[in-house]
Amino acid sequence: MTPVLWLAAEKESAQVTDWAARIGWVVGLALFVALVYWLMREGWKWRGTLQGDLPELPTTPDETGPARLTTSGRYHGSTTAGQWLDRIVAHGLGTRSRAELTLTDAGLDVVRPGASDFFVPAAQLREARLDKGIAGKVLTEGGLLVVTWEHGDRLIDSGFRSDHAAEHNEWVEAINSMIETNSREGAER
Repeated sequence: MTPVLWLAAEKESAQVTDWAARIGWVVGLALFVALVYWLMREGWKWRGTLQGDLPELPTTPDETGPARLTTSGRYHGSTTAGQWLDRIVAHGLGTRSRAELTLTDAGLDVVRPGASDFFVPAAQLREARLDKGIAGKVLTEGGLLVVTWEHGDRLIDSGFRSDHAAEHNEWVEAINSMIETNSREGAER
């Protein structure tokens, strides 16, 4: 017998799979993933508890007047103004969803199917701008409409992305001119 054949004859095939070890690893990994998701959920709930001092969100009044602008798109969340990573989760503000925005003389109406709707009175609007990101969502420069508004004693940034991004500039101009008009009227009183 040649040495190569002799070595091949002596070798036994290795055990292909140790099923007990493999099942143990899969179960262990599944438990680890479940633990991570549970901790993330608890962190989300804890953040909501810490933000419990935030008052209830205003609802849309019966009479808002004619719509200045309307659009549909995505609501990407709300953060503390100027802190684009400090997500606000209280009262459903942290829930991403589809959204329909309507700007009227009374304020900004945000209708979110599957999530809590809210209304920002015109007197609470502070600024509108184009930005590139908000808590967990980063887009191209100017790809996100960010509306700053006051709720209770906090300034909040809420991020929206219209289905037609070309509309964002029109929204920024309309909201900022509305804020300027309201502040001028308030100063005259």
